[in-house]
Order: sequence, then structure tokens, then C-alpha cells
Amino acid sequence: MCGITGWVSFDRDLRAEAETLDAMTETMSCRGPDDRGTWTEGPAALGHRRLAIIDLPGGHQPMTAETPDGTVALVYSGEAYNFTELRRELTDRGHRFSTDSDTEVVLRGYLEWGEALPERLNGMYAFAVWDGRHDKLVMIRDRMGIKPFYYYPTPDGVLFGSEPKAILANPLAPARVRLDGLRELFTFVKTPGHAIWDGMREVEPGTVLTVDRSGLRRRVYWQLETRPHTDDRDTTIATVRSLLEDIVRRQLVADVPRCTLLSGGLDSSAMTALAARQLGEHGEKVRSFAVDFVGQTDHFVADELRGTPDTPFVHDVARASATDHQDIVLDAHALADLDVRAKVIRARDLPMGFGDMDTSLYLLFQAIREHSTVALSGESADEVFGGYLQFFDEEARSAETFPWLVRFRRDFGDDADVLRPDLTKALDLESYVADGYRTAVAGIRRLDGESDFEYRMRRICHLHLTRFVRVLLDRKDRASMAVGLEVRVPFCDHRLVEYVYNTPWSLKSFDGREKSLLREATADLIPKSVYDRVKSPYPSTQDPKYAIALQEHAKDLLARPAHPVFDLVDRERVHRAAHRDSPQITQASRRGLERTLDLAVWLDMYAPDVLLT
Repeated sequence: MCGITGWVSFDRDLRAEAETLDAMTETMSCRGPDDRGTWTEGPAALGHRRLAIIDLPGGHQPMTAETPDGTVALVYSGEAYNFTELRRELTDRGHRFSTDSDTEVVLRGYLEWGEALPERLNGMYAFAVWDGRHDKLVMIRDRMGIKPFYYYPTPDGVLFGSEPKAILANPLAPARVRLDGLRELFTFVKTPGHAIWDGMREVEPGTVLTVDRSGLRRRVYWQLETRPHTDDRDTTIATVRSLLEDIVRRQLVADVPRCTLLSGGLDSSAMTALAARQLGEHGEKVRSFAVDFVGQTDHFVADELRGTPDTPFVHDVARASATDHQDIVLDAHALADLDVRAKVIRARDLPMGFGDMDTSLYLLFQAIREHSTVALSGESADEVFGGYLQFFDEEARSAETFPWLVRFRRDFGDDADVLRPDLTKALDLESYVADGYRTAVAGIRRLDGESDFEYRMRRICHLHLTRFVRVLLDRKDRASMAVGLEVRVPFCDHRLVEYVYNTPWSLKSFDGREKSLLREATADLIPKSVYDRVKSPYPSTQDPKYAIALQEHAKDLLARPAHPVFDLVDRERVHRAAHRDSPQITQASRRGLERTLDLAVWLDMYAPDVLLT
């Protein structure tokens, strides 16, 4: 895991730009606290910050290989979980290794297979190769988009980085946001390739981008494809279990302390139990961590989203799997702290709008980092196996829009309600979402003979795996890497994703419940309480002191009427929410205050040029 950045300029010698390259590289220091390196040769400049996970002394980057025709240099972020097998194959082909790192396997793999390398990789990765033999830059991102990767085309080349902040550190990339960027911020649809910052793009998941003197070329090496599923129920369940066993075993490999993120839900409990069993074979215990809030379990109030508190289930799993467990308990003061809010915004580069769930995630990771460097997460199981409420909500199923938006609006209100009416009109978010939805479903192939209902559920699954999950993966990566913690996501292994995606919905929900395949595949590992538990999302604090603290911060902001946030948000609406009696603070009012405060911090921190025309 690491942070990468770089600059290719075919019209200049970048050896004269060391100061700018250093500035770009240092923005990635949180992603890589253990080491730094830069490399420049003519038109190419690469920067790297390292979080050491495998081969602690041997993985320094940028890593280079000298060939008779020129230098090949690599900056790499992520993990290749099949690097051991690839190393053996490359050794058989005559390659010699000087380190034990997966980075060198990726570099040697590129020398052997060129741009066909990613088809051979199993993992999460974003990397760039400067190929001096052909004067070209090759940028490659993993299939599911687990690791972030951004680029910014320039008149004579390209800038790139793990995060936008690395690119924005270069004077060639102004911090500017246009209407389309704001639309993306307030719609929760994650348009592929969209980076929100003007002129900046994402390297899309499963994609190879090549930049040379003739321009930029794009090749998709992986995408979610429709295939017939012929396995019966028992075979499907057994295959899911076999895949999970192999995935977790691979993702436990590290030369640093590991742990699991445990919520007491099916996903994290199954993963933790698998990890505990595998490490137990070697006499090792799993460390597990869970987030909780002061008084939450004792005073929990069930609602439409969350019927039960997490902690009792967490403790059931910790006992059953004999983990070395710790609850990270947060209070309202910490969740509302403006300094913490600023750190979250800095980590994301954007005010994305998850409120206290963003803050608690950051604080959870910060606490975990004191004990572990690698954590396994249950993220993405809901998208893979069909776990969200909208999969079972008839209105969401039948709506000609992204199904999660139906649930969000019902449960939380519309995030855009906080905006000024004139801006809302200019954004026309309804049309933006409608256009995005039509594009998203256009290429989803229907199987011959597939029923209307099965095809509709296939589309819903596809949307979650290609739009919704990428928002959550980016959130997880940014929050964790901001404190130097590597979070791995076993349920995003492309083999599992492909297999389960193509199982019909009747199999995914064969017992009438969410995630039927996962539940049965791990039934022998998890406590009955977890087996029977209904899906509960990532927790949110119910402490009224949190909302009161938000109101106080909003009042302070309202005392600064010239603040640029009021060019975007409706000041009167904020005023009403800030002065409402605390028992009357609705979920929508709370989210509106959170979004306003996030926007204000972002505007103060980045001073972006926001173009509203």
C-alpha cells in the first residue's frame, strides 16, 4: 500500500522540476509514512510514498529495471495477492529477483507481458510504469476500483496521483469545480471516470491508460459480464465457501500486524471467523476491532434502517472465534470536532456527505493504527450478495433510477435540499441522474430466456457493483490511508464477484432473505445470533448531543455571513436547522447541517474556484 504520483511532459526535461515533484509526492505522506522516493529521467518524473507491508527492507520505490533499450520505472500502490505464483512463473521464464516484494514481481511482470500484465493479477492496485524503451507511460487500475487513481491531461503529457491532492499540488492543475462536479457531489451516483475537479479524470477500474507523444489510449481489460450459471444450490454454496477460504488466506499475507473490522453483521463476522480459523491453524489469534458510541447499546432506539445495536453481536463473534477484541468507543464531542472534520475532508479532497459515519470511520482507523497496519473488511458483500434493503423494496426495484436513491430519499431526505434554490435549478439534478441511469443500464446483457424479474434484479446488482460500491470503496481507502492503515476487501476479489453476480436472484435469496448464499456458505462458522440477524448498516450515533454540537458549529458559521459557503447553500434553511429545538432535529436537518459544515471546511481548505455558470 502506498501513494503514487507523477508527471510526464514530452516538451521539457523534468529534472528541472524537482521542487514540484517533491511537493506532489509529499501530499501522499499519510498514505506512505515509512519511506519516500522520487525518480526523474527526461520527460518523466515519478514520486512514491511507502507504507511497508511485504518485504519491509526491500520494497523501495520508484523501482527501476535497466534494459538494453532503456529504463523501465514503476510506482505501485496496492497488493498483488498472487505474487508468489507469478514470481515462480517469472523465475521459470528466466527473471532474477533481488527482493521479496510484490512490487518487483509487478515490475518484472510488466517486462515479460507488457500491457497484458493486469489480466494476470489478483489484487487491489493502482500503478504507473514509465517505459523508457518506447517513451510511454502506462497507468493500470484494479478491476473493482479498490485503489484510487487520478490523472490530469496536459497539452504535452499528463499528471497523475493516487489522490487529487497530488495533482492539485502541480501549478498546471487549478483547483476548480464546475456545475458537473457539484452535480456529482450531490447525486451519489459515481459516474465512471468522473473526478469532480475540473479537467481531472479517474483511471476507470479494469482499465489500462497509455500516454505517449501521440496522445492517450484507453483499453478495458476487465468488466462485469453476463454469463449463464449452471451450478445447483449446493454446488453454488460450496463454491462460494471455497472461494472465500482461498481469498481470505491470500489476503492474510503480510509482514506486519493484521486485524479484522468486526461489526457483528454477517459479512464481517464470516470474514473474521474464516481468518480466525486459518490463523488458528498456526497458533495465532485474530485481532478484531469494532466501532461503538457512548451509551448506544443501552439507549438504542430501533428505526427503519437499524433494528439492533452492533455491540452484542460483535461480542458473540469475538467469543465464538476467540479473537483478541477491542471496542473503539466514541463520544459526541469527538464526532463533532471541527479539527476531525477537517482531517476527513482533507483525506477525501471533497465534502462527500456521510456525516458522522465518515468521522467515526476515520477515528476508528486512527485507533486501529496504533495496533495494526493491515485490516480486513467486510465491505462490498452487500453489493455482491444482495444485502441492502433496496434489493427487497418493491418501489426501489421498479423505479427507473438508481435504486439506492429511492431508499435514501425516503430515509434521509434529499441532500440537495440544503442548496440555494437558484443553484438547485441550475444543477437540474433530476436530469443528471436520469442521464446517468440510462447510461449505466444500457450495456447490461440479458441472458436468453431470462425472466423480466430476474433481468431487473441483474440490473440492480450490476448497478451496485459498478456505481454504488465505488463510492464506499473510495471512502474506505481514503479514511484508512489518511492514517497509514491498509484495508483489504476480500469480497471484492474479482473471481467471487463474477461468480456470484451471475447466480440468479432466486439463488441469491433462496430462503427469502438477504445474502442467502453467504449465510449458508459460512453457517458453520458464525454464531446463531448473527445467522439470524437482519441486515444493519454501518452505525450512526443516536446521541442528541451530537446534533446539538452541529447546531453550535452552524451558528458560528452563520455569524460569518460573507463566508463563500452561502454562495452554495440556503442560509435561511441553515438558520432554521441551527435554531430548531433539539428534540425536533430531524434526520434530514442533521444531514443538512453536516453537509453545510463539510462544504464550509472544504472551501476554507482548498479555496476552489467554483464556477456556477
